[in-house]
Amino acid sequence: MRFLFVIVILIPLLTNGQQRVGLVLSGGGATGLAHIGVLTALEEHNIPIDYITGTSAGALIGGLYACGYSPEEIKNYVKSEKFQLMTSGKLDISRQYYFRKEAEHAGMLKFSFSKDSILRKSIPMNLVSSNLLDFEMFRIFGHTTACKSGDFDSLFIPFRCIASDVQAKKSVIFSQGNLNEAVRSSMTYPLYVNPIRVDGKILFDGGLYNNFPVDIMYQEFNPDFIIGSNVSNNLKVVDEKDFLGLITTMMTTPTNYDLPCSEGIVINPKTVTGTFEFDKVDQSIIDGYNATMLYIDSIKLFVQPAVKQTELQKRRLQFRNSLVPLVISSVSTEQTKLNTSFVGRSFTTRNKKMISIDAFEKRYFKLKAADGIDNLYPTLQLKEDSTFHVNFKLTKAKDFNIDVGGHISSRPVNTTYIGFGFRSVGKVFTNVHAESYFGKFYAGAKVNFKLEFPSIYPVSINSYFVRNRWDYFRSFSSFYEDIKPSFLIQNETYTGLNLVIPIGKKAKSTLDFRYFELRDEYYQTMSFTSSDTSDITNFYGSSLSWEFKRSSLNRKQFASSGSFFMLKTRLIEGRENTMHGSTSFFDETFGKYHSWINLQIEFQSFLLSRKTWSLGIHAVGQFNSQSLFANYTASLLALPSFSVLPDMETFFLKEFRSNQHIGGGLNIIYTPIKNFDIRFDYYYYQPILQLAYNLDGGAQLIEAFNGQTYLTSGSLIYHTPFGPLRATLNHLPMQSNPYSFQLSIGYVIQNARAIR
Repeated sequence: MRFLFVIVILIPLLTNGQQRVGLVLSGGGATGLAHIGVLTALEEHNIPIDYITGTSAGALIGGLYACGYSPEEIKNYVKSEKFQLMTSGKLDISRQYYFRKEAEHAGMLKFSFSKDSILRKSIPMNLVSSNLLDFEMFRIFGHTTACKSGDFDSLFIPFRCIASDVQAKKSVIFSQGNLNEAVRSSMTYPLYVNPIRVDGKILFDGGLYNNFPVDIMYQEFNPDFIIGSNVSNNLKVVDEKDFLGLITTMMTTPTNYDLPCSEGIVINPKTVTGTFEFDKVDQSIIDGYNATMLYIDSIKLFVQPAVKQTELQKRRLQFRNSLVPLVISSVSTEQTKLNTSFVGRSFTTRNKKMISIDAFEKRYFKLKAADGIDNLYPTLQLKEDSTFHVNFKLTKAKDFNIDVGGHISSRPVNTTYIGFGFRSVGKVFTNVHAESYFGKFYAGAKVNFKLEFPSIYPVSINSYFVRNRWDYFRSFSSFYEDIKPSFLIQNETYTGLNLVIPIGKKAKSTLDFRYFELRDEYYQTMSFTSSDTSDITNFYGSSLSWEFKRSSLNRKQFASSGSFFMLKTRLIEGRENTMHGSTSFFDETFGKYHSWINLQIEFQSFLLSRKTWSLGIHAVGQFNSQSLFANYTASLLALPSFSVLPDMETFFLKEFRSNQHIGGGLNIIYTPIKNFDIRFDYYYYQPILQLAYNLDGGAQLIEAFNGQTYLTSGSLIYHTPFGPLRATLNHLPMQSNPYSFQLSIGYVIQNARAIR
């Protein structure tokens, strides 16, 4: 004991106070955020850190520290909204590109596959998207090592991190190269984040073969003293029926979490944070800090406190100020199997001006949103003129995709959805998408062919063919009721061409021309029998429209944050041909030419959007110069409707149809737990120009501010990964049965109507 005391006293003297300290950080997912607390405690007590090795989460925290970020800065970063989005695989609205957002449909599950392998290469390799993760690794780590010629010993603190080569069944040690690739590889948890290829090797989480790289610390740096921070353990014996446990056991090699010598201390923060609970940042950091404080006095017996925090921060600023400002002057791609000139056209202008990291970020996420690109991994190189070159590792998206979904309801409006798509990348993006809806109430089919010409300001041309059919029932309240014949059947067929141009990140402009054929079959009275024949109104014509649409809503239905604005004007002309049925007031076929202009405005915004409460306003206006059709019912069917709730598309509500109207309401959402909403919607509707019924079956337009009404809806909604699961009670006061209750899962989405 006396000998040990003498050694402890002599160590600082023999090394002249310059003992070298290595810090080893284990993997552990969100539990690894406890390493931030460890760093905080060590700095508070002026414990020097000369080298760092880390795996997985330890590679992330250690990499940030090695790049000159203080524990406080790292803490603020992992608590930021950006980090939370990154770990959940989501993108905030500022990084989403509305122009390339997929057209809304009722799909709930998506499957992608390649023509050369339907199964082997079609199983998803990730649960969350790595879009933001890849960019953040590039922005933080890629810039630092590019300025230091890829030498990890030239960082603020020399650093090593570990990844796993699953093909060679061995660890890979990163000591040079692109630090963003190194840390990204070390963090690639199997089936959670997609892997990347580095130097021809497919790399995964370093914790598979070495979750506590203390051996690498000895091998690479040979420090005088080691401080280890370990938040992991080897897997327990799993049950033979535990599929995921058995798979994990087969993939991993047990790690020795002990130090092979006595010159060191291992801190074992005990935290209740789960592996993927990245939202529990504070608890993890506190647990790491408290665990380290228990060992501080023991560490000081072996390590002499050195640089004070003020001096350390000064050195950090000097290191970070030495980095060359990140200005990008050229881009290239490693993918040789594809014509990838579109990458350059998406980033550079004609005069090839240099771009800042902010401009690069906007263009990166624009390109990443392209349907034909699966992964776009960037690395940096410093050029002789002190600007940077970006090299992309491009992975093409699988050629084919299938979407399945629909709407399953306790009301008779059930619909099945199937979509099939093909996409390719060449000098242009090409996408062919065919989809079909099957149901008794609604059936539809659509084929869309899209050509997109990539550039900084891309444009797309779409040609399409659509068929729709709605079969309305006399009653809308019962799942089992089957009234024959239906009192109204509407059929539509239209084809067209449009040109879409982006306006900023959140908006787009669409110029559209289409030719349509509409057919309405209806009865002039509700007192009809199966022996009666319906009236038939056919309307053939064309329309030219322009639409401006801007959206940042967080969901395609039942949104609780963001905003939406739409302005649309349409010129319609065509010929009506109405043939009478047995319930008609007229005996002659009626023909008439119609031409009118329609203007539609819609606005929705969630003025208050908090974690538990959201308050939105929603307003719609329709201004229509449409002339009258042959009879009251035909005229009514041709009018625009006030459909502000998804369920309103499944009712025929004549009280919410008029040539000109305005309406608006409130959306109140309470979210007591994540993904579960208690929602209340209230709307008021005011017709301006109203359709009036004549006793002879005809119609007339009257300017009157009467006929106003309201509607309310209350819902309990759980937003599953597949779609909204809800219980909804709608109140439509002018119906004979004003209350309608339903249980449902899925989306009430249909193909767009031709002109109505």
